[in-house]
Amino acid sequence: MHLIKPSWLSHSGEQKDFEVYSCHVSPDGQRLATAGGDGHVRIWSTESIRNANDKTYTKPRQLCHMSHHLGTIHSVRFSPNNRYLASGADDKIICIYQLDKNPPSHTATFGTNEPPPVENWKTHKRLVGHDNDVQDLAWSHDNSILVSVGLDSKVVVWSGHTFEKLKVLALHASHVKGITFDPANKFFATASDDRTIKIFRFTSPPPNATMHDMINNFVLETTISSPFKNSPLTTYFRRCSWSPDGNHIAAANAVNGPVSSVAIIERANWDSEINLIGHEGPTEVCSFSPRLFYTENPAENSGQSASGLVTVIASAGQDKTLSIWNTNTSRPLVIVQDVASKSISDLAWTPDGQTLYASSLDGSIVVLGFETGELGWVAKAEENDKALQKYGASRKGMGIAEDVEGLQLENHAKEGELRGAESRMGALMGDLPKADAPATNGTNGVSKAASKSGDASTNGDAEQSKTSTPAPVEESADKTAERIAELKSRVTITKDGKKRVAPLLVSSSGTGLSSLPQSQLVGTNATKAPANDAPLSILDLSKPFDGLPRGGIAAMLLGNKRKAIALEGDEEDEVSGKRTATGPIPILLNGPDGLEPAPLTAPLNGLVPTPEYLRPAVVSPALSISHVRLAVPKVRSHILRPMERGVLQGDSTVEEVSKIPETTILEARNPVQPREPSRIMATKRGTLLWQDFVPRAIILVTGTKTFWAAASEDGSIHTWTPAGRRLMNAIIVESQPVILESRDNWLLCVTSVGMCHVFNMKTMAAAHPPVSLAPILDIASASLSVHGVTPAPGVTSAHLNSVGAVVVTLTNGDGYFYSSSMFAWQRLSESWWAVGSQYWNSNDSSVSALQTTAVGPTSSKNKEKAVGEVNVSSGIIPFLERHTTTEFLLKGRAYTLQRIIKILMAKDGFEGFESTVSIAHLENRIAGALALGAKEEFRLYLFMYAKRIGAEGMRGKVEELLNSLLGGLLKDTDADGPGKGWFSRDEVLCGWQRKELLTGVVLILGKFRDLQRLTVQYARILGMTGALEEEQANGNANSNHADGMDTEE
Repeated sequence: MHLIKPSWLSHSGEQKDFEVYSCHVSPDGQRLATAGGDGHVRIWSTESIRNANDKTYTKPRQLCHMSHHLGTIHSVRFSPNNRYLASGADDKIICIYQLDKNPPSHTATFGTNEPPPVENWKTHKRLVGHDNDVQDLAWSHDNSILVSVGLDSKVVVWSGHTFEKLKVLALHASHVKGITFDPANKFFATASDDRTIKIFRFTSPPPNATMHDMINNFVLETTISSPFKNSPLTTYFRRCSWSPDGNHIAAANAVNGPVSSVAIIERANWDSEINLIGHEGPTEVCSFSPRLFYTENPAENSGQSASGLVTVIASAGQDKTLSIWNTNTSRPLVIVQDVASKSISDLAWTPDGQTLYASSLDGSIVVLGFETGELGWVAKAEENDKALQKYGASRKGMGIAEDVEGLQLENHAKEGELRGAESRMGALMGDLPKADAPATNGTNGVSKAASKSGDASTNGDAEQSKTSTPAPVEESADKTAERIAELKSRVTITKDGKKRVAPLLVSSSGTGLSSLPQSQLVGTNATKAPANDAPLSILDLSKPFDGLPRGGIAAMLLGNKRKAIALEGDEEDEVSGKRTATGPIPILLNGPDGLEPAPLTAPLNGLVPTPEYLRPAVVSPALSISHVRLAVPKVRSHILRPMERGVLQGDSTVEEVSKIPETTILEARNPVQPREPSRIMATKRGTLLWQDFVPRAIILVTGTKTFWAAASEDGSIHTWTPAGRRLMNAIIVESQPVILESRDNWLLCVTSVGMCHVFNMKTMAAAHPPVSLAPILDIASASLSVHGVTPAPGVTSAHLNSVGAVVVTLTNGDGYFYSSSMFAWQRLSESWWAVGSQYWNSNDSSVSALQTTAVGPTSSKNKEKAVGEVNVSSGIIPFLERHTTTEFLLKGRAYTLQRIIKILMAKDGFEGFESTVSIAHLENRIAGALALGAKEEFRLYLFMYAKRIGAEGMRGKVEELLNSLLGGLLKDTDADGPGKGWFSRDEVLCGWQRKELLTGVVLILGKFRDLQRLTVQYARILGMTGALEEEQANGNANSNHADGMDTEE
């Protein structure tokens, strides 16, 4: 045995070496990753560690270091396919790194003594899902999932392909400090400070799995508590390990009576009759060697069977002792005492099972190298597979292909699927990089709340869809807390003269209810509610006022009117419109202990500050007879909207926008006196570009690179060119605008009576006649009250896409768009799909790979497009489904509907309910993408739909789909006239060549053998069968290399 402890192998700081909390060896054995208290993940060359004593060795020692965490890193783990590296820290974040084949962009980190990086490891994903420190990580042996555990008592399961959160298991009652996977890929075990180990059964999810597909996966198998009943809670970790043959789990921090031990849990019945006793203190970590060992040299004893195979386990902890055992001896093979000056935090074996790395909290990393025969003789890797076969780790059987052409088509389809399992499908079904996309136009008079999805990156850069939702103007946290405290202490007087604290409405605090346009359905004969006749203030004449008027005693002798005494708690609530200078100056105040001297107040000098909200806007009388009522924004003293790089941002302050010099600022200033004109101006770098005055108060402003627009409280919309020239006469609408949006040359105005106007500033024309929001506000199913208002869903946002289509979201989670060709609203997203479809995904991983710019700037790429190609930005359907998830699922409104569906599925006749709804959801997505002209989404949803109906064996729908796609390729002489969409004769469908779509669908359906008689016919029409034969003949020479490449991906 060789013990190596290089002095340079540490996380060294300026004054001390930082603690090393974790270490792990890559599957190829060439790299060692360590994580420490300095917030760095360091990757070392294992070759340089083995040659630490060789002075002639000059190759780099440290290959790379990453510092993307904000705190101590507790765990670092390579994925079994050697593609990713995961790290978890006390900043609650999990970072996924990927090795970039390109050389590092910098030679050394500026301002540090770090050696220049040799390898270019980049952050691939940042996973947010824990509420406290992330304590340990583990990958499944087939790379399908990553599981993280932490001090928030949660076990979070992430997809190993898309890194989407699949499930959160909150079954532990205390901190979870260890996780290990069954090598047969059937279970994983978690160890917690609640003194239990929980075994979870799982099935490896496919690459395109979502959270809603995993409802019945990752179930608790059993809970083991007997070895840990009195275990101490002082250990930093409880890192457990699963044996390579799948038979045992080694659990750290167990006890056998008063003695610390390592519990060995058998897989068959999950009992722990075996204990490894010998450590003087609690054990923190135990780790099985990844290989099986022969107890005798197989070269000398060739007849030795698999029954002579043993496993080797290492354990360490707070007693600073490292011990190594095997399964056929009652005493340890190796004991290394005082290997470090502090607790040992982690152990890592090399893939050959002959070298062990140990990290310690004293900052050191110790390497133990064993010669052949010291631990035993390493068995071949095939012995591991043989041992795991009895647990179902072997491959499933396959059927027989129907003919040669079907087999060739199946192989070609599988080849493409393997090649793209983690790239193409992973990108389509997973979260894509968080890129800085400019914020989009939003409702003015209300600030923007950007909705973001996906927070890490895969290959490529895609714009993050930022969708704004109108919300009240934000104020500081101190002001909000002060205002809420004032509201909570409001005192009223009841009829019998008693004081009562008035209840605080959620909406009055400004924290629970949005001040967006909240619609109400009103009957035609609705009457206004009578005003409250209660007095606004109460005169208290029971005691004199302790103070003198400004004229002193002389003024009091001439006469003085007694001032109304404000009630307790009302002094701070009331906002008086009178000048405080004319009031009396108090000299004594009524305190809790009697009269107290009044504090000195400085005289008022200068201008009185203008309040942010001046007054409510004038309300149109049309609201009293309208079926729809939307709230009108208040008149504000100052509206400021910056435009950065051609994209209008949300409401801001002068201090914030002045930091960016190349920003054009649009300002609207309303006077305190209603009769004075309002001023609107545009500035850049502090220079006035243009200004104008309008006669009535401005409540909303918006703009694009081609025009500016402002809406007044009298229902007029003024427009200007970028230079400030009046673009057209004022546009007059029927009532006050409540939403004003712009996109390219389009302008959207939603009025308080629920009418949507869409204007094209370039053509000086409307996209369609004004359309009412009443149909989408449940007016068809609501019984309107004659003498009052009826509550209805509220409008949370209204946007435009690049061709002027109106997209509206409601508070009930539904999302709509207006079809100008059909003159009707169409529902794209609703809560029905959220609870019934298997394809519903809260993160929209199925389409987050797309460049989602539903309400953002259109991409300037691909300017040279085909004539028939549809130029519509994608991302509208994902945006609407994210909104449905937020409003319906995350806010707990889905409980009743979920119960109804659960009861229905248990009844006769509803066995295929979930499958039917899922397929209908995909069909709804396809129809929506086709209607919107969303090219990328249409192709993606079409392929998902083809895969599902192929798997379900729906021959009728498959044949109809293939015929529909083939329609533009083969001319139908019996057609009675031209159609659109599926029924068109064009060779282009939603911007795609029909032949290209048909080829993709045929390849997807080619692997389903019960449909091959049908799909092979279309493959022949496309000329795919002959091409496949030629491709297969040319590829035989490089088959081994191709297989290796597929496996690598």
